[in-house]
Order: sequence, then C-alpha cells, then structure tokens
Amino acid sequence: MKAKAPRTPTRAEAFRYWLRLGFISFGGPAGQIALMHRELVDEKRWISEKRFLHALNYCMLLPGPEAQQLATYIGWLMHRTWGGIIAGGLFVLPSLLVLIVLSWLYMVFGDVPLVAGILYGIKPAVVAIVLHAAWRIGSRTLKHPALWAISAGAFLAISLFSVPFPAIILVAAVIGAIGGRVLAHAFAIGPAHGTQTAAHVASVIDDDTPTPAHARFAATRVALIVVAFVATWGLAIGALHTLQTQCCTLTDMGWFFSKAALLTFGGAYAVLPYVYQGAVTDAGWLTGAQMIDGLALGETTPGPLIMVVAFVGFVGGHRAGLFGPDHLALAGIIAACVATFFTFLPSFLFILAGGPLVESTHGQLRFTAPLTGVTAAVVGVIVNLALFFAWHAFWPRGWQAGTLHGFDPTAFAIGAAATLALFRFKAGVIPVILACGAAGFAVMLAFSRAVGLSVIEP
Repeated sequence: MKAKAPRTPTRAEAFRYWLRLGFISFGGPAGQIALMHRELVDEKRWISEKRFLHALNYCMLLPGPEAQQLATYIGWLMHRTWGGIIAGGLFVLPSLLVLIVLSWLYMVFGDVPLVAGILYGIKPAVVAIVLHAAWRIGSRTLKHPALWAISAGAFLAISLFSVPFPAIILVAAVIGAIGGRVLAHAFAIGPAHGTQTAAHVASVIDDDTPTPAHARFAATRVALIVVAFVATWGLAIGALHTLQTQCCTLTDMGWFFSKAALLTFGGAYAVLPYVYQGAVTDAGWLTGAQMIDGLALGETTPGPLIMVVAFVGFVGGHRAGLFGPDHLALAGIIAACVATFFTFLPSFLFILAGGPLVESTHGQLRFTAPLTGVTAAVVGVIVNLALFFAWHAFWPRGWQAGTLHGFDPTAFAIGAAATLALFRFKAGVIPVILACGAAGFAVMLAFSRAVGLSVIEP
C-alpha cells in the first residue's frame, strides 16, 4: 500500500531548510550528500530515493561541487529557477561568511593554540563522517555483486594506481552502459535486496511524479539560460576591470577561478593541485604553508571543501593590499567574494540548463544504467578519501615500519568514538563535530598546562 505523499513545501519552508543546511553541511561532499539524503528522502520526503539518486548521478558527472549542485537541482525541481538559485546560493553563503571571519582572524592573530586544538579534534571526526557516508550510500546503491566489483575496482584504481578521477568515472559509465544491456536488473535503480515487498512511502517528488512544466526540455529556454550566464560572467569581469585600476589582481582571480571551476571533476581534491600551482607558485597570492592552513579550515567549516578558494582569495587580497594599507580587510573580503562567485557560477548553468535533459531520461535504463555504474564507483572513491583523511589524522608524522612511532592514539580514540556514535548510536553530524572539537580543545588545554603555554595567545 502506498502511503499518502506529504504536502509540497512552500517557498518560505524551502528557504528556511536550505539556509539551515548551509550552516550544518559539514563533512565534505560525502557527508553533505548523506545529510541531504537523510533529511530530504527519509525524513521530509520531499524527493524519492530513485529521483534523488538520478539527480546525484548527474551531478557526479559535472565539474564542480556535487553536493551544492545536488541541492541546486532539488531546489530547481521543486520551485523552478528561484528554488535552484536559493538552494545553491544558501549552500555556499554561510560557508563564505564563516571563512571570511576565520580568514581575517588568521591574518590578524596568526596561529592560536585554541583553534589548533579544536581542529585537532575535528579531523578524526571527519574520518568517521566520510566512512559513515560511504556506508549509507553504498548500502543503498551496491545491491548486486557487479556493482560491488565496480566500487572495489574504483577504490583500487585510485588508491594503488592513482588513476585520475575522470578516467574512473568514464570507465564506470561505460561498464554501466554495457551492464544495462546484459545485466539489466543489476543496474536498474531500485530498492536494495530484501526491501522489494516493503510498503512504498510516497514523496512530494515521487518515482512516478510527472516532470513539471518548467523542467521539460525546451531549446529556447536553454538558450536563454546560456545567454544569461554569459552576460552575467561578462558583466562581472567588466566590473572587476573597472574597479581595479592600479593592478589586475581581482580580474586575474576572476579568470583563474573560472578556469578552476571547469576542472573540478572528482571534487575539490582533484582540483587543489591546480589551485595550488596557480595561486601559490604562479601568482604568489599566498604561501604554501598558508594554503595548507586554508585547507584545514575548509575541511572543518560547513559547505563544499572547494570553499577553500574563499580563503585563497581573502589572503591574496589582504596580502596585496588592493585598496591601500588602511583597507586590508575590505580587500580580503572582496577578493574572497570574487573567488567564490566565479568558482560557483558555472554550477548554476550546468543545473538550470542541463536539468531538463536529465529529467527527460528519468526511468530510461539506457540512460540511468551508466549513472548507476558511476555511483558505484564513487562509493569506492569515498572510501579511499576516508583512508586519506585517516592517514593524515592518525599518522601525522608518517609511518615507521615495525613500530607505532608516528601513530597518534589520542586522535585515533577520538575518531573511534565518533565512528561508534555515528554507526551504533545514530548520532547526528553536528553533535559529533561539536563533541570532537571539544575533545580536541581539552587535549590542547591539558598539553598547554603541562608545558606552561596559553591556549588563547599566539
């Protein structure tokens, strides 16, 4: 028996949800996608499992932050262009505000032990959050041995052979396309084994909900969106050129982060080497050590990890003194906004223009099977990311064969507690982050007292 669908959320209700999500979206893309799945599919029932995975698979193929694009897609599907812009924008703006404040504190006060202690506790929590996200997505996606094989192959390819993420995605899509023809039941999006007879819980956007009028493909509408995007980008670049009269730093940032936005296949870690080379080595906007510090801040603030570009922009603008020595903070704020705007602008084009094409393929196995293969591969990549985090959190000084030197038992204990809380006690992401941050602060406080240091002075 099919349960009654919930009421369609109003724009005000959607606005409040997307704003809240922007402030609590910790854990990187895996954690953010898992959080949206829990709330939008399981709790609020705004979108069904199949439609959620269909949208996710498309976003996985795009350059840019897939979690932010997924939020944009769902917002657009429910409330047209307004909904997509609000959902995608609010996914980013809280993180931008937080990073501007943290970047200013970083530039003014330097390395404060208090902050270092909190970050020390949060890093092991991130390991647990990413592992939990891989389990949640994998338990719903890997419903056939063929999909398990794709996931394992992706894990081995990226971890042992450093195969580029785009190549993994391409191979997984090809395998999915072939599998959809020769093993259709394995690549069809549906409930996991053993749940086929369970009662279907209806959603606002359900499996069989017709595509709304605004989400149907129309060439004129797509052309208008593309023209609007090009005009917005051109006007923004022109405004920067007019604003920046003494040097072209802001314009250079606009060009650079526009290119970076088109290279972010595979998430932030795939494009960070490019950002490092361009921002540190070529442009000299910040130092290598500052880039690493910015990455740590990006890992432990809400929003996409690629939001580290806001830190890069702030530090670059602050160091360059774009508006004179008396307006360093203003220079940093404007540069951070420029970096963020040009990094995320293409994501809205991909969703608003490409969404209708994706909706037209809903339920067609020849289109969905390659995307199912992609999702299976992404589970393996997420597990590899968790191990990458674990290595740096638990062995910060590296591995020494035959000994435990370099192993951090305190960080491991914090990570184990976070894992237990998520898997066994079903704790929320935010309580886990807060508890682990408090634990890290306590460790730093105890250490500082032992050596006679202050935790609030640089």
